[in-house]
Amino acid sequence: MKYFVFFLMIPLLASAQADSNTVDDSKWLTNYDTAISKAKKQKKNVLVYFTGSDWCPPCKMLKTDLFDTNEFQELSNNYILLYVDVPRNRDLISEKQMIHNKELLTKLNKKKVFPLFKVIDAKGNELDKLSGYSMNGVIDSHLKLLEKNK
Repeated sequence: MKYFVFFLMIPLLASAQADSNTVDDSKWLTNYDTAISKAKKQKKNVLVYFTGSDWCPPCKMLKTDLFDTNEFQELSNNYILLYVDVPRNRDLISEKQMIHNKELLTKLNKKKVFPLFKVIDAKGNELDKLSGYSMNGVIDSHLKLLEKNK
């Protein structure tokens, strides 16, 4: 019985070790200051992605239509990636992260458009943006944004 409980605890213990500044064990950061600091050090622009992960259908579709593609993976290497999630289910992110994300929403996404891609430089200045997604699998405009601002 002890071993059974121990094996049930392994996923919990493993997730407790996860870096709270990243999303889904990827290169997406969740902290603005960390992203800006890395952008300065690496001389890259920041790609900010605003999503409503649990309520925005176009945001959900972008996961498979764009983020999981080789083209995105390749182009994203030219950026520091910042993931700003504003879910309706408050259990998906911490209260501290929600406060941080809502501050970024006010600062960088005043119209509260989802999904929104915003490219900013290492000083936080907006260079370009692209909002929305038609959910038809056509990601040309997203890839052009990434190509143009790398």
